[in-house]
Amino acid sequence: MKKILLSVTVILAIGLTACKSQKTTNSETKKEEKMEISNKEKVIALLKSIETAAQEPVGYINPNKYIQHNLGVADGLAGFGALLQQLPPNSAKVNTVRAFEDGDFVFTQTDYNFFGPKIGFDIFRFENGKIVEHWDNLQETPENPNPSGNTMIDGTTEIMDIDKTEENKTLVKNFVNDILVNGKMEKLAGYFDGDNYVQHNANIANGLSGLGKALEYMASQGITMKFDKVHRVLGEGNFVLTVSEGSFADKPTSFYDLFRVENGKIAEHWDVMETIAPKDEWKNDNGKF
Repeated sequence: MKKILLSVTVILAIGLTACKSQKTTNSETKKEEKMEISNKEKVIALLKSIETAAQEPVGYINPNKYIQHNLGVADGLAGFGALLQQLPPNSAKVNTVRAFEDGDFVFTQTDYNFFGPKIGFDIFRFENGKIVEHWDNLQETPENPNPSGNTMIDGTTEIMDIDKTEENKTLVKNFVNDILVNGKMEKLAGYFDGDNYVQHNANIANGLSGLGKALEYMASQGITMKFDKVHRVLGEGNFVLTVSEGSFADKPTSFYDLFRVENGKIAEHWDVMETIAPKDEWKNDNGKF
């Protein structure tokens, strides 16, 4: 009988030890899961490190493959490091206002202050959890809001309608191609809910009426804006970003346009335009797009 009791005691002890061991393993697994952050969070941390000089976020970049499309920065991780070294200590300010994720891509809208205040859109491509490619567009921050009192970064930030991401991307892509690339102005009104349209372009007022006035003024000054090609369309929920190539005032230009869609209509717009530098000034050979 004693032998039986002893055996039962041993079996129970082994079972309890196994349970404790399993609980510890589960706890450690949960801890590791909690420590793993999303690609979106990695990008936000990396951009913030320009301000804080934190070292850890640089580890989110693949050191063996980092394709750089900012034409003023050399290729690879070394080029990114060289850019950071040019900044005077404690001079940079970085505030990422909006961040979105679309498959292997993360795109952000950020209020920067390094080498002067700028508004920027950044796009990062990931492979196996590491950043392997980067595009951006930067524009100097205007001193004053636009005619409707809007800045280049204020407005709605909430991401909604995730299930309508692809539908909204198609709507915006069609709008840019129809109106901005091909000039089919007879289709313009169909993309908007009347004059209910919030505009964050530094020089244009709200509504289609504001857009019309701005285009009329540009025409009177002999200023032309031309979209030639849409290179990329990314989206998350009710927000869609398009990357286009064209010209503004006869200078080759990169256009980044962020649209918010509401009930199947374009409801809000932010943008950044950047003149594309001549090729002899490029610090990498990857091209802007």
